[in-house]
Amino acid sequence: MGSVYAYETKAGKKLYRIVYRRPDHSQTQERGFARKADAERRLREVETSKDRGEYIDPSSASATVGYLGEIWLRDREGVLKPSSYLPLVSAWQTHVEPRWGTRTVGSIRHSEVQTWISELASTTTGRAKGDAPARTASSTTVRRAHGVLAGILDVAVRDRRLARNVARDVDLPAKGSTKPRVYLSHQQVQQLVDATRPQHATLVLFLAYTGLRWGEATALRVRHVEALRRRVKVEENAVLVAGLVHVGTPKTHRSRSVPYPEFLALPIAKLAEGKSRDDLLFGDGKIHVKLPASRNGWFTGAVARARDADRTFPRITPHDLRHTAASLAVQAGAHVKAVQRMLGHASAAMTLDTYADLFDDDLDAVAAALDQARRSANVATLLP
Repeated sequence: MGSVYAYETKAGKKLYRIVYRRPDHSQTQERGFARKADAERRLREVETSKDRGEYIDPSSASATVGYLGEIWLRDREGVLKPSSYLPLVSAWQTHVEPRWGTRTVGSIRHSEVQTWISELASTTTGRAKGDAPARTASSTTVRRAHGVLAGILDVAVRDRRLARNVARDVDLPAKGSTKPRVYLSHQQVQQLVDATRPQHATLVLFLAYTGLRWGEATALRVRHVEALRRRVKVEENAVLVAGLVHVGTPKTHRSRSVPYPEFLALPIAKLAEGKSRDDLLFGDGKIHVKLPASRNGWFTGAVARARDADRTFPRITPHDLRHTAASLAVQAGAHVKAVQRMLGHASAAMTLDTYADLFDDDLDAVAAALDQARRSANVATLLP
């Protein structure tokens, strides 16, 4: 059991300190308690934590967020794809390191983290142009910055530098509302293809009927095409990050085989003509086709031309073609497991959660089947 002692500062102020032994039996002390009761309470906490095996040496909490943050980022770099890792680096450099870098992890309080989150949520990003209102940091930006700080403090807890993570259980801004998904019909897909420049028409058609992500489709090589089975093997993913194309494994880190309709067989065969097995299927075979600019890229131009011809044609992005493929597959009667495998989702539950609205007709069919079954049972009962 430790002890409490009174002492005087150079200014003559009376304070208290506690002296106790760590679990390794080395002696240490904590100073600066204004009241004896506070010192005694802290000593009881220390002894209780030692009994429970939860003791945290106060000197361990002197590591700074900046020091642990660099370690945390290096660890993340080894396990995350560039498209996931680089946004974390940006959040660290822009929001976390300037605010918390010099602070020791043991000095941070829950209330400080909450204040920081509130300030981030109300901070304007960039300058308002003309009469346009200034924009506030998005909920995604705030949540990502909080996730970086909380992740660093999680490591501090696991390293027994902290007893608990004070960045957890704070109030975060609500996630921004997601825009409704757009599903094109067969006729609308053809309208878009007709409005697309010839060199990109097959890519648009391919995306709308296979559901591959943009990076998965543009990373396909000639050797990935199985012409006899009309399938492509998805093994690579090319993602544009900070102006550079990074090639890695698909999102789930698993390869998969995806079928394509017979009407795509000839266009795909033409794309492969004159190319080696290792050449890229789309584009010139050597350079990955980059995601077109959202404002003035070729895809936006194709959508604009489709809308000029038909004002009911929706505004869509290339990723909406993936949603379209899911919708057309469900309309064709595909089972949810088949849709899951086609899209490369981790589970059928994920597919159902993502596209629950596409299966509403299935619920109607269940109700109709139950109604018919009950009527049939009652008729059978009433017959003599």
